[in-house]
Amino acid sequence: MSAEQVSSLCEQLVKAVTVIMDPASTQRYRLEALKFCEEFKEKCPICVPCGLKLAEKTQTAIVRHFGLQILEHVVKFRWNNMPRLEKVYLKNNVMGLISSGTLSILEEESHIKDVLSRIVVEMIKREWPQHWPDMLKELDTLSKQGETQTELVMFILLRLAEDVVTFQTLPTQRRRDIQQTLTQNMEKIFSFLLTALQQNVNKYRRMKADLAQEPKAQANCRVGIAALNTLAGYIDWVALSHITADNCKLLEMLCLLLNEPELQIGAAECLLIAVSRKGKLEDRKPLMVLFGDVAMHYILTAAQTADGGGLVEKHYVFLKRLCQVLCALGSQLCALIGSDSDVETPANFGKYLDSFLAFTTHPSQFLRSSTQITWGALFRHEILSRDPLLLAMIPKYLRASMTNLVKVGFPSKTDSASCEYSRFDFDSDEDFNAFFNSFRAQQGEVMRMACRLDPRTGFQMAGEWLRYQLTAPVDPGPMNSKTGEGLCSVFSPSFVQWDAMTFFSESVISQMFRTLDKDEIPVNDGIDLLQLVLNFETKDPLILSCVLTNVSALFPFVTYRPEYLQQVLSKLFASVTFEVVEESKFVMSVQAPRTRAVKNVRRHACSSIIKMCRDYPQLVLPNFEMLYNHVKQLLSNELLLTQMEKCALMEALVLISNQFKDYERQKAFLEELMAPVAGLWLSPEMQRVLSDPEAFISYVGADNKTADPGLEDPSGLNRSRISFCVYTILGVVKRARWPAAAEEAKAGGFLVGYMPSGTPMYRNPCTEQVLKLLDNLLALIRTHNNLYTPEMVARLGETFAKALDMLEVEKNAILGLPQPLLELYDSPVYKTVLERMQGFFCTLYDNCFHILGNAGPSMQQDFYTVEGLATQLLSSAFINLNNIPDYRLRPMLRVFVKPLVLSCPPEYYETLICPMLGPLFTYLHVRLSQKWQVINQRSMLCEDDAVDDNPESQEMLEEQLVRLLTREVMDLITVCCVSKKGVEHNTTAAVDADDDEAMATEVTPPASAELTELGKCLMKQEDVCTALLITAYISLSWKDTLSCQRTTTQLCWPLLKQVLPGNLLPDAVSWFFISVLNGLQIHGQHDGCMAALVHLAFQIYEALRPRYAELKAVMEQVPDIQRDSLEQFDSKLLNPTLQKVADKRRKDHFKRLIAGCIGKSLGEQFRKEVHIRNLPSLFKKVKPSLEADVLENEDGEGLTALFEP
Repeated sequence: MSAEQVSSLCEQLVKAVTVIMDPASTQRYRLEALKFCEEFKEKCPICVPCGLKLAEKTQTAIVRHFGLQILEHVVKFRWNNMPRLEKVYLKNNVMGLISSGTLSILEEESHIKDVLSRIVVEMIKREWPQHWPDMLKELDTLSKQGETQTELVMFILLRLAEDVVTFQTLPTQRRRDIQQTLTQNMEKIFSFLLTALQQNVNKYRRMKADLAQEPKAQANCRVGIAALNTLAGYIDWVALSHITADNCKLLEMLCLLLNEPELQIGAAECLLIAVSRKGKLEDRKPLMVLFGDVAMHYILTAAQTADGGGLVEKHYVFLKRLCQVLCALGSQLCALIGSDSDVETPANFGKYLDSFLAFTTHPSQFLRSSTQITWGALFRHEILSRDPLLLAMIPKYLRASMTNLVKVGFPSKTDSASCEYSRFDFDSDEDFNAFFNSFRAQQGEVMRMACRLDPRTGFQMAGEWLRYQLTAPVDPGPMNSKTGEGLCSVFSPSFVQWDAMTFFSESVISQMFRTLDKDEIPVNDGIDLLQLVLNFETKDPLILSCVLTNVSALFPFVTYRPEYLQQVLSKLFASVTFEVVEESKFVMSVQAPRTRAVKNVRRHACSSIIKMCRDYPQLVLPNFEMLYNHVKQLLSNELLLTQMEKCALMEALVLISNQFKDYERQKAFLEELMAPVAGLWLSPEMQRVLSDPEAFISYVGADNKTADPGLEDPSGLNRSRISFCVYTILGVVKRARWPAAAEEAKAGGFLVGYMPSGTPMYRNPCTEQVLKLLDNLLALIRTHNNLYTPEMVARLGETFAKALDMLEVEKNAILGLPQPLLELYDSPVYKTVLERMQGFFCTLYDNCFHILGNAGPSMQQDFYTVEGLATQLLSSAFINLNNIPDYRLRPMLRVFVKPLVLSCPPEYYETLICPMLGPLFTYLHVRLSQKWQVINQRSMLCEDDAVDDNPESQEMLEEQLVRLLTREVMDLITVCCVSKKGVEHNTTAAVDADDDEAMATEVTPPASAELTELGKCLMKQEDVCTALLITAYISLSWKDTLSCQRTTTQLCWPLLKQVLPGNLLPDAVSWFFISVLNGLQIHGQHDGCMAALVHLAFQIYEALRPRYAELKAVMEQVPDIQRDSLEQFDSKLLNPTLQKVADKRRKDHFKRLIAGCIGKSLGEQFRKEVHIRNLPSLFKKVKPSLEADVLENEDGEGLTALFEP
């Protein structure tokens, strides 16, 4: 190798790097240059001299960085094959670069410092301590040369800790060697860091005032910042004794630095990590020093100074850190007081609470919210919650909450001091809105805890605020609502105050009733407030909604004074028919597009009435007749209420009628109540309409050609009649019940006998009425399903061609798109005739299935024994499923099939559930397989010929729907087949968005996951059994991580275990095993899925390998499998006489065997492997039990301590 060779290569490399980094280069040139550089790094034998030459100070920063990158590449990928002398040569040269090869601390580029420290760390990871025992000494010597070198040494120590401890990016033995040696030398390292910090801070403080010394001061400041950053990398994991050594000298220094503007953020970061440490309580005691006078003084002055100069980003970031420090201090205090340790409440507890309250009252909504969890912990704490200082804080905390509950601070606005802070913290108003809603819910929790300790104060404040709001003039603000002139919008000053006050009073009053004894309740005050609220009149829908919530919150006082019930009822009934414009009562209700705010008030009033009848039926019972007459009067005008409102009122009546506790009387009442419905529903015309899709489309007006939404909608009344019937049947089925107490049920004539198992059988007073209407309901469901046939879709009028599509709201919910804030309340509920039609079909479809889902729990044996029910359901609900879209199939499975199965007694499995689920599961398997095939092909092809106007979002929507349907189906199968021991069935109806992050890493299926009786019953039928097994195992390779994890942990093994005793075909066994390995290939990049799938593959192999040699053949096809290792595993498995190795060891061995199947994320797939060799062991092997102790031995005396006499 000659110097000329090196020079000429370096010239070429410099040119190539210049081309790569020059924005003007063409794509082709840049790629060629890149290829040349990469090939040079991979193949050139003289990388080291070239790298060193390019790294010289005389080169430009870009070239030097590339030179250092070459050296890093050499250490990472060629180190194992380098001769010893070449390693020493490279190491010495790199140390020389640190010593004299970089520019001064203030001039040098940070990326140069970074890559230089990386090279040293890569060498340390390969050679220290065994082959490079003096490494720490060498670094120490370097640091004595000056600030530039000290900073680089800090970078090296920090990066080393991150790689070894935080990210653990090296083999286990090397990691242990290095971490142990670091631990043994920790005293020296800490002393080095602290000394460097102290000396440089002192110099900086001395010189910063002197302008002539400015550069020197800045250099010292840089080293101080580097020392703090490095400390932050160590404080997290070293023994607590190092942090609290020398009378907590480190903590004291950090507190001092909080008042040093340049260093305060780093100091706060370190303090936060130290104070957040977990570990033995005994070791954490010294942290209480931070409650001392000195520390408290520094923390508080720093906070006041940072907040003093208005909003500066740097100061604000610091304030957030300080707030976190105070929160962590509160957590430590809660952990230490009342535990076995003898920690007293600190003398400065009051000062601490004051400063903490200052953060709770800060204009920044983010800072306010950061304090809530700690307030909750303090109010909940067994000992601190009795402390007079904390109790004195409650009124102040509640007063602060009154301000904090007011929804202001939108980043786009300027109507509050919070707005400018929000612009730092939130990207958009929607973002802020989502944050504020969860912040408010959190405050509600904490306020309730505070009121548990002091219920009267909260109630008094709520009363004052309510009285004030009732008398304050309404200020709609600059933005008028579209609902009407002079009315509030969601941003109006008056509404945000009303809204906050309502939330406050609701939280506080409900807690007071839970906390105080009956005779301690301030009944007179409560009734006074209730009267004020009842007498308050407003025409503003948003404010009226708040008023109704206050009526509900104060309603428990009526249980002490029943004479006020009448007034409450008339207030609620007046709101049921609330309109902004009085005239619209006389126009056809369909034609007056009510805004959502108005609809919400009416709905709110209805649900308040239902809630009252549900929670206080005994109280309302004496007024039943009056209520009934009032509802009859409202129902007599067909246009006064929407169908939903009518049914809500009927539901309320049914709830009260349950209190008759007399079967015949309830039955008679329900018969009378449902007479109008039965008359309509069973009329010959309705019968014709419900059973013929063509007649149905015409009857509801979906074949019309109307294009003008302003025109009369002649079929509106027809639609509302169908809706009314369906809503009513649903309301009755949902609410009519027998008495809960067995004695009362028996006395009232509800008991009809006992099951063979001894369970009592009750009859529901609504059964006779509802079963009479069942045939037509099933006819409607059949007709509705048939609307999706191509012939019927073609019959829809032009306007209504998309009438069966999803509503925009549903689409947005599935795609996770936020709704614009104002639209929620200000827009009419349905903007166009088409939307109204879509809403009608969607609600009708859902409600029909809700009826069937509720029929089982409601009518029990009377429903399950309906003649030929399975056949009737198969020929109605499950007809034409091929054309039914995913968004309709999902609710059907969730609201009908799942409740029906869950509430069905085992006696009817054979006659009803199996005949119905068998064909359903077989169909669902075929359907999902086809859908996923399309998705997989689509992702492989990514076709260019897009037809739709917005194909991406359409495809995303379809894909997300398939995912959600898959989860629904797998959940249904799991619910049917697997018993719940130790398995949480997720019955959330919400959209499961990206839950990948939430997935646990170590998933071991619950040992007790057994098949249910229904599961066994289904598995006896061969076709169903096949469909279930295939669906469960094929679903492992569908691209939905959440579904894969749930299915793997809950379903796959119990199903397979059931068929193990039989004779499985070898091909089937291989297929199951291959399916799991395929799943690993697709989902292996997600830790939670990977752990579950490896466990399942291991279970299958262990259980079936002895009977099926085919599994070994499958294993032999795993990429990169080590044959000898497989032979070893197999021989141990097949030889029963050998002592069994521990389960975990066997599983680890198996995981290594199938490692070639485990999929990696895209970022990992093409990464070049780094191989770090193990060095001779530092410690002799001892028995495992001792080894564990030695590894935990933080003082690092190693084994010698074990053998001392």
